Amino acid sequence: MKIGIIGTGNIATYLLEKINDEKWLNGEVIALFGRNREVGENLATRYGIDFHTEFQDFLDAPITMVVEAATIEAANHYIKAVVTSKKDLIVSSIGVFNDIQLLDELKELAESNGVQVSLPSGAIGGLDLLKSANAVNGLKHVQITTRKSPASLGLQANHGEELLFDGSAREAIPKFPRNMNVALVLALAGIGIEKTRVQVVVDPAVKRNTHVIEADGDFGNMKLQIENNPMPNNPKTSHLAALSILDALKNKDYSIRIGN
Repeated sequence: MKIGIIGTGNIATYLLEKINDEKWLNGEVIALFGRNREVGENLATRYGIDFHTEFQDFLDAPITMVVEAATIEAANHYIKAVVTSKKDLIVSSIGVFNDIQLLDELKELAESNGVQVSLPSGAIGGLDLLKSANAVNGLKHVQITTRKSPASLGLQANHGEELLFDGSAREAIPKFPRNMNVALVLALAGIGIEKTRVQVVVDPAVKRNTHVIEADGDFGNMKLQIENNPMPNNPKTSHLAALSILDALKNKDYSIRIGN
């Protein structure tokens, strides 16, 4: 598997370390695309790969899989072109699918071009349960309460504990575009962005990003709490989010997959 990465930040660096240096999967990253020339060229030199600032040049590289590891804005701009070029795709900026029409368009493009698009579970779990519980529309209520430090939410360090938001997943995404991937992937796996409830709490006492997922329906009920360590160089990004991308890449080659 020949992998190209959109983005030159912490997740891209993490994947390069785990894939190219530590050989955690049967494949290699051979190309990067980004706008930060200095960082991109440093990564290219360090890992012996190509760095591109022109997107078509990136797509013309002999890559078979593209990982979007940038921003919602970058995902919105580039992911359809990736699928049209018949490359498999992993999207980390799930918040881009707050526009449900884009998700429908991407699905049609993937089917017509014979490629696979993956949306990793990111910083949360329980998605298999929600998908199974809703197989015959038996899921009635889903809520996620996210508790983060001020630094993780881009707030001043002296910000006290406060409920910042209580509403639907659709309403949460534009208010917290860099923090709500978890809410959107939960909504897509379950009862949708209008019905999935989201609470966001800033808490200076927490050391880890914490998500509490609650669901009930015909299956029974679930309450799941996840406490994520942030990535060392970026408190806004969960370490588990990067791991979920690596796992999606590893599963690509498995003949038997566990779970949905």
